[in-house]
Amino acid sequence: MELPSRQKSEELFEKFIESPSLQHHCKMVATAMEAYAKKFNRNEELWYQTGLLHDLDYEKFPEAHPIKAANELLKEYPEELKQAVLAHGPEITGVEPQTEMERYLFACDELCGFLHAYALMRPNGMAGMKAAKVLKKLSDHHFAAKIKRSDIQKGFDLIEEEPVEHIRFLILTFTK
Repeated sequence: MELPSRQKSEELFEKFIESPSLQHHCKMVATAMEAYAKKFNRNEELWYQTGLLHDLDYEKFPEAHPIKAANELLKEYPEELKQAVLAHGPEITGVEPQTEMERYLFACDELCGFLHAYALMRPNGMAGMKAAKVLKKLSDHHFAAKIKRSDIQKGFDLIEEEPVEHIRFLILTFTK
């Protein structure tokens, strides 16, 4: 199945995601995914749209997230995008991240939320942010307490990259 246009995906995104904070999160994940696709010479548009749409059902159908998105809302999308959406919620779907795109979506999702929370408390946002300090802040379980540290660690393990390198890559992506 062919990937719909970015414009069509953005229209779908705007139809289902109204919360500015969730919109921001999904756009961060999309940007991170696109950057990794570029780094690995993969389909940048596919990776971007996967990141953009991964939480499509979260706001309007939280009890069915991410199954409703993959099975109903994204019917016109390629199977690999739908599978990645399912694999970013393995505790709900039973689908573990296997492919490179699935592993990177999982690895970027919670960490993007954490980076955003950390940037909000800094006077210059992400500008000048250091990966080592982000890692240290991750150990403070009172900060951004709803963000699952276990998912962030699983993401590091899934991509087999040093945590500091993954964090550094994302900081550079968001400060370009």
